[in-house]
Amino acid sequence: MKGTIISLSKGKPKKLMSDGRSFISGIAKTAEKELFVTGTEITGDAVANTSFHGGADRVVCVYSHEHYTYWEKELGLPLQQAAFGENLTVSGMVEDQVCVGDRFSIGTAILEVSQGRFPCVTINLYNSQNQLLQSIFETGYTGYFFRVVKEGKIETEDIPIRIFEHPAKLSVAFIHHIFFHDKKNAEAIFDILQLDELAEEWKRKFLKLQEKLNIED
Repeated sequence: MKGTIISLSKGKPKKLMSDGRSFISGIAKTAEKELFVTGTEITGDAVANTSFHGGADRVVCVYSHEHYTYWEKELGLPLQQAAFGENLTVSGMVEDQVCVGDRFSIGTAILEVSQGRFPCVTINLYNSQNQLLQSIFETGYTGYFFRVVKEGKIETEDIPIRIFEHPAKLSVAFIHHIFFHDKKNAEAIFDILQLDELAEEWKRKFLKLQEKLNIED
């Protein structure tokens, strides 16, 4: 698989306004020609709430350019650059095409898919759309995260190339579907929990689902 970089973005937390309400967030990002990624961060990029964002499992946030067309039609308005707070806006790499554990070579960096994204209400505030978050969960157009296997520089003209396809073939879209829409699928939950590459936060989420099913049984 080869993808295309549409844009690169980064930003640090700042005070933002939405419908007369102020909030602090790192969701607002500016377009960049290059990004330097380390094992724990993108240089010059940061999050406001470290309890729910950031960390080694969530260094690079990815969102598919294909979804912008859907959202702009659905919302009836154009979206701003990096409207979902992503670092990489890409095409040809949507959630049902990439799997947890897949590795991509982008520029001089090697990145590994760690989890689907679990957006928060800041998405609504930043885009002034009260129902956007719920719609993201319903569609599965969440985006996903990379952890960094090898630090390096990513430039806009670089081509993302999948260099390792995880044999389990559990896509970001599939895992999202199980968590949000098929919580009693014990077999799928078991399979997902076998993924060593799955981010620790998501392992905890699926362990809770499994424990609940065991109690119900």
